[in-house]
Amino acid sequence: MKAILKSKEMSIAAIVLLLCITLAFVSPVFLTADNLLDVLKANSVIGILAVGMTLIIITGGIDVSVAAVTSAVCVIIGKLMQVMPDHFLSILLLFLIAPLLGVFLGAINGLLVSKIQIPAIVVTLGMMSIINGLVLYVTNGVYLNSTNFPKVFINFANFKLFGLPIIILIFVAIALVTWYILKYTLIGREVLAIGGNKESAIRVGINYDKVQIFVFSYMGLLAGIAAIAQTAYTKSMDPNGMLGLELMVIAAVVLGGANIMGGRGTIMGTILGVLLLGIVQNGLILAKIDTFWQKVFTGLIILLAVSYDHIQYRRSQEKLAKIEVEA
Repeated sequence: MKAILKSKEMSIAAIVLLLCITLAFVSPVFLTADNLLDVLKANSVIGILAVGMTLIIITGGIDVSVAAVTSAVCVIIGKLMQVMPDHFLSILLLFLIAPLLGVFLGAINGLLVSKIQIPAIVVTLGMMSIINGLVLYVTNGVYLNSTNFPKVFINFANFKLFGLPIIILIFVAIALVTWYILKYTLIGREVLAIGGNKESAIRVGINYDKVQIFVFSYMGLLAGIAAIAQTAYTKSMDPNGMLGLELMVIAAVVLGGANIMGGRGTIMGTILGVLLLGIVQNGLILAKIDTFWQKVFTGLIILLAVSYDHIQYRRSQEKLAKIEVEA
């Protein structure tokens, strides 16, 4: 019990709770059911991508192409929906095509990182630039609205279960599945092992290349699903709508307690990081803070949180080193 109370997740949860109490005094609108649902809906796409990013960051990598991959899949499914029949099978087809496209693009990243051993930041920056350029070339910056989509997709986008919108349900389902993979499957344990100590993990027989291809492919899979969620949320296809979102995704994971250098991170922490970012942004909007100041405050919170976490981590490592020396 004491270990749970002292965990990083509990610290973040306490900050989220304190922030909610503060914002409830700032604006009575904050704690209304509609506003809280809006916060969850607005951050579900970031949450889906952040869950996948957690696995990559645990292994010591990073993927700055997630927003570009999601945009590319958004464009492709947006084009497809213009010719798809108004039938429920069209939704099933989207859930087949979009993840497969994402896996394909993610696997390219994974292969370049693992087989050619190019640093992940270089590979994904290059992929981001290539995809963004192709997206703008193909679309010419043209925005598609819901009038171009079949009615069955609009009904899907408006679907609710127990009062929860479909994109929130998708986010929750993905978070649960990924938590299970990380905690109870062999590949999940291999991800944690690679992140903990790459050399030792390789020595005991863990296939480093396989793990890298898996985490980047899984990130691509979630980017494909996030594309469907984004299109359902906005009911449109905007080729520029996801620009810069990768920074928010990475920030959410790091705020959730993941070590940007690898070796540490949890799905619960990431979810709390997403909520923390979403609540801060929502609170600043309700407080009627100008847009540019919202970015400043969000950036400061990220820097303070990450700096505090890094200081705490260094202190714990120093204590561990002292114990080993004394032994």
